[in-house]
Amino acid sequence: MSSRIAQIRLVSSHPEVYEPCDDSFALVDALLADRKNLLEHQPTLCLELGCGSGYVITSLALIVGQEAHYIATDINPHAVRVTRETLEAHGVHAELITTNIASGLEKRLAGLVDVIVVNPPYVPTPEDEVGREGIGSAWAGGENGRSVIDKILPVADNLLSEKGWLYLVTLTENNPSEICLQMKEKGYASRIIVQRLTEEENLQIIKFWRDFDSQLEAKGMVANKTVSSRVMESLLSQFHIMPFLRGSNKQQ
Repeated sequence: MSSRIAQIRLVSSHPEVYEPCDDSFALVDALLADRKNLLEHQPTLCLELGCGSGYVITSLALIVGQEAHYIATDINPHAVRVTRETLEAHGVHAELITTNIASGLEKRLAGLVDVIVVNPPYVPTPEDEVGREGIGSAWAGGENGRSVIDKILPVADNLLSEKGWLYLVTLTENNPSEICLQMKEKGYASRIIVQRLTEEENLQIIKFWRDFDSQLEAKGMVANKTVSSRVMESLLSQFHIMPFLRGSNKQQ
């Protein structure tokens, strides 16, 4: 029996809030694909950075259950209101905070978050479009679509618990293998949970977790100032074109 996720007909909306789209569906599909592991993981604190319509955080709460505490942030106050309405329509709860990424939460949440989900602004755009008011800030990612992603990664590293997992949406143009390498240098292993080709994008949903072997290799990288060819080959091997098509957009 498939796990219940947020129903599109119950997702609230606003002209200045990003609606669920292929990237949102891919992220939720990744959570569904990893559901067994998530339930065994028994997270106590889950966080979404950039909640938009609330589709993802609501789905996560429905998949994992209300035993965990949920927090969702967004710089757009309209998104926070829409997310609240979406959560209420599905009978689940999350603490909602209007802030940029996790500003103001670093000390409170440092080392405590077991699951972070992020569908960041990843579309390559001129840098002056990043962080503007309005719906454009939901997708404007600056050069190579990395301006916001590169700010999120150290925040996630600070907030994740020792058993913490990060699920991140990336685009091929973001150079996801380089992102994985950067996280490996911080002691994280990674793998692609879902890769999806759409008419316009090649999306990867990557899962990161703290890994003892990666931490040892990371120390070696710092000491040697080099990256082994084996590490690079291992990362690059994940990023071949691997269509992962949705059979249906209907929500159960």
